[in-house]
Amino acid sequence: MRKKDDEKQNSIKKAVINSILKEGLHGTSMSKIAKEAGVSPATVYIYYQNKEMMLQDIYREYSEEVFSYLLNKTNEDMDGKELIEVLIKSYYAYIKDNEEIFNFVEQFSCCPVLSNQCVTMKGIFSLYNLFDDLKGKKIVKNFRNDSLSAIIFSPIKSISNNHCIKEEEREDILEEMIKIIQEALLL
Repeated sequence: MRKKDDEKQNSIKKAVINSILKEGLHGTSMSKIAKEAGVSPATVYIYYQNKEMMLQDIYREYSEEVFSYLLNKTNEDMDGKELIEVLIKSYYAYIKDNEEIFNFVEQFSCCPVLSNQCVTMKGIFSLYNLFDDLKGKKIVKNFRNDSLSAIIFSPIKSISNNHCIKEEEREDILEEMIKIIQEALLL
C-alpha cells in the first residue's frame, strides 16, 4: 500500500470542495476530483474508500474546525457580554476567511447521508458544554442549547451571506446584532 501524503490529501480535499460547490454532489465524481487535485483516481482511493466516506470525513473535519476555531477564541475569564461578542465576531471572521469551506459545510449540514455524524462530533458538544456552564452560572437565560446556537449564529450567517450589503454596512449590522443578541440572552 502506498504511503499517504498530507499535501496530496489537502489537494484532494480542496478539489472536493471546489467540485461540489461548482457541480453539486451528483455532478462530482471521483475521477473529476482526482483530475482537479492533480492526482490519479487510484490516489484518491488511498485516502477515501468511496465518495460517501470521503464526504463524511471531509464534512466532519471541517465542521469540527469551525467549532475548534470558535472555542479557541474564548476563555474562562470572559463575562457573558464579551463571550457573546467574541463568538459572533469569530464566527463572522471564520466565514469571511474560509468562504468555500464554510459553504461546503453549510451545504451538507442538512444532508441525510451526513446527518448521522452529529453523534460523533465533539465540537458541538464542547460548545453546548460552554452554554451549560453559562446557564449554570446564571450568565445566560436557560434556553435549549440548540436555541442558543441558532440565536447566536444564524443571524451572522445571514449577514455574511448577504452580498447586497456593503462591507462597512455589514460591520455596523454585526455590531448592532451583537447588542441585540446580548440583550436577548444575558441575565
